Amino acid sequence: MIAQFALRLMCGMSLMWCVMPRHEVTAGFFRIQMLVVLGLSVLAALTSGQLAAVENAVMSAQTGMIICGITAFVAYAGSVFWMLNRRPGGNVCVFLIAAASTLVLLARTHTGSFANGADFVQPLSELASSIILGAAMVGMLLGHWYLTAPTMSIAPLSKLNLFFGASAILRLIASVAGLAFAWEATVGSPKWTTFHSVWLSLRWIGGVIGPIVLAVMVWRILKYRNTQSATGILFVGVILTFIGEMTATLLYGEWRLPL
Repeated sequence: MIAQFALRLMCGMSLMWCVMPRHEVTAGFFRIQMLVVLGLSVLAALTSGQLAAVENAVMSAQTGMIICGITAFVAYAGSVFWMLNRRPGGNVCVFLIAAASTLVLLARTHTGSFANGADFVQPLSELASSIILGAAMVGMLLGHWYLTAPTMSIAPLSKLNLFFGASAILRLIASVAGLAFAWEATVGSPKWTTFHSVWLSLRWIGGVIGPIVLAVMVWRILKYRNTQSATGILFVGVILTFIGEMTATLLYGEWRLPL
């Protein structure tokens, strides 16, 4: 669970770096981001043994550990590039981390969950989870960065909030698809209890519906250029997405289906 969560967060954060307007953000922000991913990649490498039981995975756990180790080195190099304001080298590290983390995340994804052949749902769910986690985290950290660089344009934060809202909609689509294909095996099963319904409700409220509402709230707040209030809302978004995705992981651990 720890390794998978670290991979999701690392992948989502690096994908957000790729699509956000990096030229409008000061280099110090990305130096700190690289250090965060450095820690996540080391954590994923050290706990990669937890991924060994994944069935039908394209990549072995040992290969995933090696790639995570290489990613940690790239993140360290990226932190140096951004500290020295060497943006071309820093941008190369951004795309290398995004490519490596996405590869490991999807290649270590369990397939064959659905008897009806809808095996696309699990990779879609993993990607949606990583993107919504990354969008919430990077958006919240960027909002805090305005305390250090108050004259910076709010355009990057507005675009990250847009990506946050889009990722929440993608998470909604993936969750609806997973629940639709797995309804008979989960909610319609005699083994499904009230306890499971409570956890599923928490997963949907925290990880699916809540982020959509928060993205709309941040969009309205940023119309008044109030970055501090927007940051506070995004911090709530981080908490909700963390709760939602961890709850989904617990449900997946029991039912082996993305809900």
